[in-house]
Amino acid sequence: MSALDGKVAIITGAANGLGKCHALHFAKLGARVVVNDLGVAADGSGRDESAAQAVVEEIRAMGGEAVAHFGDVADWSSAQSLVKKAVDEFGDLNIAILNAGFTRDGIIFNMSEEDFDSVVRVHLKGHFAPMKFAASYWREKSKRDGAPVYGRLISTASESFLFGTPGQPNYAAAKAGIVSLTMGTAKVLLKYGATANVVMPRARTRMTLQGPTGVFFEKPEDGFDNMDPSNATPLFAYLCTPEAQNITAHVFIVWGKQVQLLARPTKAATFDNDTVWDLESLHAHLGPHFEKLEPIVDGYPPPEA
Repeated sequence: MSALDGKVAIITGAANGLGKCHALHFAKLGARVVVNDLGVAADGSGRDESAAQAVVEEIRAMGGEAVAHFGDVADWSSAQSLVKKAVDEFGDLNIAILNAGFTRDGIIFNMSEEDFDSVVRVHLKGHFAPMKFAASYWREKSKRDGAPVYGRLISTASESFLFGTPGQPNYAAAKAGIVSLTMGTAKVLLKYGATANVVMPRARTRMTLQGPTGVFFEKPEDGFDNMDPSNATPLFAYLCTPEAQNITAHVFIVWGKQVQLLARPTKAATFDNDTVWDLESLHAHLGPHFEKLEPIVDGYPPPEA
């Protein structure tokens, strides 16, 4: 038996890029896959269900089971129908891989309200809505069966939230929200036996090739391709296996041949005063600490990328 034999997985944004890699890999491991895609042409000119359907047919050609689901994951009813599709088609839901997203880059001076709202909506609400319905399904199933469920939820974030990418204030903010949302969800799912984690992949997709950081993700002329999205997919799959039952509420970075586990934020310094703080005492304590520090202007991706 394969590692995910018979498990039912929904994968958002699975018609292309990283989501497609996930769909094919999970199917090879025995999972039955619901391939979610918006189903709209890239230029917004009309319906285009061909890409998602092609992934479904590729899975079926290898002997796997898959169906397509077309809908906006940030839409409440569409997210609900995605979970329902999995249960109606395959009788259960075990895995939710939340991956859908897009970018509209620009520094804060130039970013429009629509640019900010649309990216936050698709990434953050596009994680929250299917996460809510998947979590609710697992809770009700656990209560009904009187036993823990087999539930695995993986959110897709980005190191952009750590570095505060200047050209992506909308994207970075959404990814920060995704991490917090998933950590809180992991805590409530623990009672029902389900896990939730965050993976931040460095991978070449249509989205990451855009903008000034796209050069970091280009395919090399020779040698190992660190940014091949297929490098990241095995970690997503591993976190969905029975062996990963004790892994929850963690944040990972994956790229090339490396996996990194992030530590929880730690205190950098503590300042105590004898009385209630005022401007003078704050400067007396904090001034010497910060006067030797340079402003934090880390770039993204990190130098090793």
